[in-house]
Amino acid sequence: MGRLPGRARRGNGSAMTESLPTAQPAFILVRPQMGENIGAAARAMWNFGLDRMRVIAPRDGWPNARAVALASGAGRLLDHAGLHEDVAGAISDCTYVFATTARPRGMTMPVVTPERAMQQARAILAEGGRVGVLFGPERAGLENDDIARANAIISVPVNPEFPSLNLAQCVLLCAYEFRRAGDATPPEVMAMAGTDFATGAEVTALGDHMEARLEEAGFFFPPDKAEGMKRTLRQIWGRLPLTRADVQTFHGILRQMVRWAEGRRKDL
Repeated sequence: MGRLPGRARRGNGSAMTESLPTAQPAFILVRPQMGENIGAAARAMWNFGLDRMRVIAPRDGWPNARAVALASGAGRLLDHAGLHEDVAGAISDCTYVFATTARPRGMTMPVVTPERAMQQARAILAEGGRVGVLFGPERAGLENDDIARANAIISVPVNPEFPSLNLAQCVLLCAYEFRRAGDATPPEVMAMAGTDFATGAEVTALGDHMEARLEEAGFFFPPDKAEGMKRTLRQIWGRLPLTRADVQTFHGILRQMVRWAEGRRKDL
């Protein structure tokens, strides 16, 4: 087994592994106890486009009807999941292995966050390596003998007073970070809802309209501070990501205020 991220060598995988279109880690459930958690883990994996599951000695046997029920639309992962007797067999084709654990184990090996681990996983996979991620049984997690076969530990920065994560939750965290490490989705977008951003000319026209109405209302007082007040208003408009619909709404507000003021004057 290789020991350095980025220096992994190509291993021999199964025919199913070779047929999958995208390089990805194998998520290995070590001695899972409940079929429901296996199914929930499969669903979490498929949420983020991962479908290489391996199961080691499940307590309630295999296949498992409860796992199928909880997997919902991710049943294909269970259909193709590799069944193994022990950790050694499950990681035999892996060139780098991560072990997830919430407790310090007194072992000398790298301890990384899920984010860092999945970045490393992508780098290893890109060079032709094969990555495995070990997830322990629900009651007590991985045993030290399991972890000793890994190259690095994944530790989630959780509440130290309540560090235990559900199996499917831990799988979901790692699957999400793997997806995120290679995803080009921008961290923030503006949903335009059928409109466009206002142009500079449109924002300027709105500013002119606002200044005219405020001038009529006597807002710019005293006169020696008027220019500074107008500049401040322009800066406010400039900071706002106004859409054309926003601009039209403000124009409508200003026009209605004028009509209301004229109606008040007529009533006096």
